[in-house]
Amino acid sequence: MVEKLRNTKKAKALFGDWEETLILSCIQEIMGEIYVDNQENPLSAMAILGDFVFFAGKVNRELVLFKPDWCKQNFIIMVPQNEEWGKMIEDCYKEKADKVLRYAIKKQPKIFHEAKLQEIIKKLPDGYELKMIDEHLYNQCRENDWSRDFVSQYRDYETYNKLGLGAVILKNGEIVSGASSYTTYKDGIEIEIDTKKQYRRKGLASICGAKLILECQKRNLYPSWDAQNLWSVSLAEKLGYEYSHAYTAYEVVGY
Repeated sequence: MVEKLRNTKKAKALFGDWEETLILSCIQEIMGEIYVDNQENPLSAMAILGDFVFFAGKVNRELVLFKPDWCKQNFIIMVPQNEEWGKMIEDCYKEKADKVLRYAIKKQPKIFHEAKLQEIIKKLPDGYELKMIDEHLYNQCRENDWSRDFVSQYRDYETYNKLGLGAVILKNGEIVSGASSYTTYKDGIEIEIDTKKQYRRKGLASICGAKLILECQKRNLYPSWDAQNLWSVSLAEKLGYEYSHAYTAYEVVGY
């Protein structure tokens, strides 16, 4: 039987020292939910938030196949704690599960150099505007598929204004690039960063990233970064982060 965990701290040991801020968001009851095999003494757990599910503890087929009633999406990224969980995901979803590599970035709070980030921001091209996300820009982010995840995990602007933080670049009033909080945990945010296709290779993403990192530092928040691809790793390194390691995930279509 799969149950939503009422006391999320009971799952903390199952996830161990897994450096994933989305798991922290769930354990800290800020965002997301945790489901387990047993309410009082869980042996297996899944943390679900946004487009991600993390599996930990004893491998459990029922958990891998479980989808909460409120979760209406068709696509999810499943991250196994170990190879055994990965094999169970493959067995349960077969051709629906595409095995991919993602790239972890080291979490080092004191690595950022303000002067270097300010120099990146100064490279904003003429004709472009750099702004922090306000209510108007929050709503504009929600209007387009490519920019929706800048704010999609926050149910309304009031929630985003309380928990989230983001910077965008505009061209003629239209958002063309941005860096924002995909999720929030107690001591920081997880960064979502992207640029509209036709505006890429202009350095806009790095400018947004630099601005967001500086704003996080002002608020004593850590801007956590997890890379989907090597381009994202390269961008992170440009902003001062250090690469840690590659890890396995599964992109599941038809969840």
